[in-house]
Amino acid sequence: MQIIDGKDIAKQVRKDLKPRIKALAEKGIVPGLATVLVGDDPASATYVGSKAKACQRLKMYSEVIRKDASISQAELVDIVESLNQNDKIHGILVQSPVPSHIDELTVTLTIDPEKDVDGFHPYNVGMMLLGRGALLPCTPHGIIKLLEYSNIDPTGKEVVVVGRSNIVGKPVASLLVQKAKVANATVTIAHSRSQNLTEVTKRADILIAAIGKPEFVTADMVKDDVIVIDVGVNRVDDDSEKGYKLVGDVAFETVSKKASFITPVPGGVGPMTIAMLMVNTVTAAEKIHGLA
Repeated sequence: MQIIDGKDIAKQVRKDLKPRIKALAEKGIVPGLATVLVGDDPASATYVGSKAKACQRLKMYSEVIRKDASISQAELVDIVESLNQNDKIHGILVQSPVPSHIDELTVTLTIDPEKDVDGFHPYNVGMMLLGRGALLPCTPHGIIKLLEYSNIDPTGKEVVVVGRSNIVGKPVASLLVQKAKVANATVTIAHSRSQNLTEVTKRADILIAAIGKPEFVTADMVKDDVIVIDVGVNRVDDDSEKGYKLVGDVAFETVSKKASFITPVPGGVGPMTIAMLMVNTVTAAEKIHGLA
């Protein structure tokens, strides 16, 4: 069994990105990312901090706009529209989740598709489905890169994606069926309403777990030598000083004994999500300035 080290691969992705950042710098362009954080959700604040640090590490420009949870939808839309017009900003990200009185789709539709570094704007989703996407959703794109850098070719393989979210499940399935370098797979999407789920998951040569349930995928649900990508990050109470531990959607201890490759939690998919956000911000800067 081989651990797919997301931290190490994310480091490689950042290293590969540096010449592109340098080429932009030589033209006086610094890729800029603006993150809008609404409310005081501690997990969201941590993610936003990680994104700002990643920009700093790569000598990119980062701006964090913090707003109270009571902000109106119109005010949030105004902020996004002003960022659309800001030449220093090439990527705009509104951190999820937003308060319940704000319609997330309306906010997403306000973002200029050229600056939509989350890859959630319907224009970018449509281009992704056509195999023409430049700004791909960060976590699904990160999963593709994990496979690529681990020399895992999904061509012709049975891939089962457990989870059908718009953020991970649906887009990663879409990417894996494309005619592309790391794709050409036979993909099944399974979810909470799927019948005979174990029969479905046992067919998987590559299993991608993105269902948001701690240790949901157990050893009896996978075949020998399966490749497992665990997208889940779940807090589970324990007796440690912190009072909790982070676990994935896969029961790592037992499933890892059957797997040929597996991603850990933490340190698997998570670092890749931020690395691909940096890639998207640089790509957006290149496209906005007519260099890609």
